[in-house]
Amino acid sequence: MSEWVRIGTRASLLALWQANWVKSRLEDLHPGIEVSLIRIRTEGDRIEVPLFQLGGKGLFVKDIEDALIRGEVDLAVHSAKDLPAVIPEELALSAFPAREDPRDALLSRPGVSWREFPRGGRIGTSSPRRKAQLLHLRADLEVVPLRGNLDTRIRKLSTENLDGILLASAGLRRMGWESKASDFFDPETMVPAIGQGVMAIETHRQNSRARELVADLNHRPTGLELEAERAFLRELGGGCQIPIAGLARMREDRIRLVGLISSSDGKRIVRGEKAGAAGEAGTLGRNLAEELLSRGGAEILQEVYR
Repeated sequence: MSEWVRIGTRASLLALWQANWVKSRLEDLHPGIEVSLIRIRTEGDRIEVPLFQLGGKGLFVKDIEDALIRGEVDLAVHSAKDLPAVIPEELALSAFPAREDPRDALLSRPGVSWREFPRGGRIGTSSPRRKAQLLHLRADLEVVPLRGNLDTRIRKLSTENLDGILLASAGLRRMGWESKASDFFDPETMVPAIGQGVMAIETHRQNSRARELVADLNHRPTGLELEAERAFLRELGGGCQIPIAGLARMREDRIRLVGLISSSDGKRIVRGEKAGAAGEAGTLGRNLAEELLSRGGAEILQEVYR
């Protein structure tokens, strides 16, 4: 008899690409199983206002996690950058496939690079992280709120009369749309979101079979990078409304983590880095967060929350 596995996913093109990738890999690794996708419309898909105004983090995952807790799906596939700092205690992040390009990409209507971007140009993003870093780099820019799925935001480049938009390179590459980008930001210049480029596979802690099925999809270096980044995020208590960024990269069993806290207008930025053994990933994240808080990050966060 066939074994049935249900994957909970959002219905956006990118989310379905990611869920179908996991489906295909599971069917290849475990002949005889039948994998189906359960499309779930999340609160983040239903609302129209900027996500940061509602505390953002978790709005694209909570409804899927609720279905996982109720046993309506066996596993869930998320973009790791959508995950809140703390997930429900009944659930576990069980596997992380190899990370895609974590950089931010510029799509510009004139097709110009970041160096050539016009003065006073209108650039679209609803990410406080991107907005703060853009204004820090170029205070002359007009940053315009931009909501919608990946394909919707690309269309708005023309329909909203924008000079450019910022998107995650990972989504463009997964959809085969990387040629639409006119430039890619160095991650030291535009520090990415926590978990950017990572797919996270979530299961119920009591569903040992689901954890067993996805185990071979886990990429250890990616999991350790994400552990460092999410420890940094948890220590800061961050959500979508706060300009927080962080990227860890693992090389030869060592991890280097870069982190950043910014004021909303980009005028004040506190950034730093920590490096250490891969086994210290979580400690690195916590230590870097404590350092940035002590160097002025705490005051910035207080003002953002005010």
